[in-house]
Amino acid sequence: MFDIYTIGADELRVKASPIETFDEELAATTETMLATMMWGKGIGLAGPQVGIGKRLFVVQLESGKPFVFINPEIVATSPDLAEFEEGCLSIPGAYADLTRPATVRIQAYNVRGRRFNLEAEGLLARVIQHELDHLDGVLFTDRLPERIRDRVLKQYEKRMRA
Repeated sequence: MFDIYTIGADELRVKASPIETFDEELAATTETMLATMMWGKGIGLAGPQVGIGKRLFVVQLESGKPFVFINPEIVATSPDLAEFEEGCLSIPGAYADLTRPATVRIQAYNVRGRRFNLEAEGLLARVIQHELDHLDGVLFTDRLPERIRDRVLKQYEKRMRA
């Protein structure tokens, strides 16, 4: 199991670097990330959230199969937008509505180094965008209007003091 870094950790603000080696260590890392994500009751987890400054994240929606995205790039987004409540394992207990593209097309590699493309909509599209932000040192709170961001961060701080 990995420790999940929380807001304030420098690791969450660094742009992750590409992965160049696809080996058993990488496969084991992604399995541990999936286990850590499930332990934290999350549906997505990016490398920087567990102190791995590499461009990878894992996703598993409630009743779906797990996905591993390595060196991901969003290659297209829909003009349609969707608002949905987001939270983050790195800001536990803090939630806010955020508007993002409703559909995305992502290109990434699997743990064997094979490239794949995926068109995602709904919650999967949302989680992909959220996790990809982590790879660029961006937290969902950075995308909120200042007034709402302040409220969400106060909500988080209050929970941490309790």
